Amino acid sequence: MKKLLLSLAVIALSLPAFADGIKIKVEEKSEKINGGNHNCLVVTIYDATPAEIEKEWKSKMKGYDAKVSGKDEIFADNALIKDISENTCDVYARTEKISDTETKFIVGFQLGETWLSSGDNKSSYNAAEKIVKDFAVKMTKDAIADKRKAEEKKLEDVKDDQADLEKKNKDLNDDITDYNEKIKKAQDDIKANEEEQVKKKAEVDAQQKVLDDIKSRENSVE
Repeated sequence: MKKLLLSLAVIALSLPAFADGIKIKVEEKSEKINGGNHNCLVVTIYDATPAEIEKEWKSKMKGYDAKVSGKDEIFADNALIKDISENTCDVYARTEKISDTETKFIVGFQLGETWLSSGDNKSSYNAAEKIVKDFAVKMTKDAIADKRKAEEKKLEDVKDDQADLEKKNKDLNDDITDYNEKIKKAQDDIKANEEEQVKKKAEVDAQQKVLDDIKSRENSVE
């Protein structure tokens, strides 16, 4: 029990505290991508692993009819994202693990020879920013929900253990009550048995006297 409580305390202390909630914010930065430094959209995703983020982003890009490839850096070739452009664009993305609960997600949109920026095309940039932010929000919410479900399962398991212990305690107390009742009955039976023994001994003595008298009379015959 002490080990369990200590483990739960360690988990609680290791969880990040978000007094004001988690604010997902997309920033425009120059980042290393596709072999050089280019204008990118950068966001922090919480609780999801880099592998989970990459897998989900690949699936999202395939939804834009892009040909997706790459491992360390995801390349979505000829993605048709109409909110950004009527023409296809190339999308590059990669992850950087910041901590156990935070992952930096970097996305660059290349329209022809130009890397998308807020200064060049505000409406297209806003659309791309929304896509990245919505993705980060969903990934974070889904990851936290998965952790919540896992902890809910652990809570149910602990509650079941507690219920089992309570039932066992009741059963043991019921056993004690049954044993005490049996002991009292046995004690009463012993007392009644001892009283019966006294009576029976008196009968034995009386019968022995009758027998002795008859033997004596029998032996007196000459």
